[in-house]
Amino acid sequence: MTVVVWITEGTWPACVDAARAHAPQDAEILLLHVSGQEVSGVAHGAFAGLLGRGRRERDPGNRVEALAAASARHLLDDAAERLGRPCARLERTGRTEHEVLTAADGADLLVLARDGDRTRLGPHSLGPATRFVVDHAPCPVLLVWPEPAPGTDTLPPPPHHHP
Repeated sequence: MTVVVWITEGTWPACVDAARAHAPQDAEILLLHVSGQEVSGVAHGAFAGLLGRGRRERDPGNRVEALAAASARHLLDDAAERLGRPCARLERTGRTEHEVLTAADGADLLVLARDGDRTRLGPHSLGPATRFVVDHAPCPVLLVWPEPAPGTDTLPPPPHHHP
């Protein structure tokens, strides 16, 4: 059994705990972190647009990419330590939802956390990338709350139907 655990800032402990609780001991666990290209792309673009074709070593996008890679390594290291058993680690860069789906292709389970409005139950508890992954996952998904779930009193009201 292969289990992919999507590691993101702020919600990763709940995902690791869910994998530890639900994945069989002999499961192959892959801890996945995806760095989007949006911030570094803006920095590269600003450098090229405002400063022209200056020296590439001065491009702030390179520094942003290096900082993102270091942050991802730290998150993956912390997640592996919390998991407390052998696992593989994978850092991807690109369009987040596509990278997660690519990594989950062929997996037996994908573990991810709610990342939207976590104050109430409902569809808004998923951010856009997470919603896309849940809707298009090529394998079963274990969707967890990063903290205790809100009560059922937070459910949205039923739609109003006209007679």
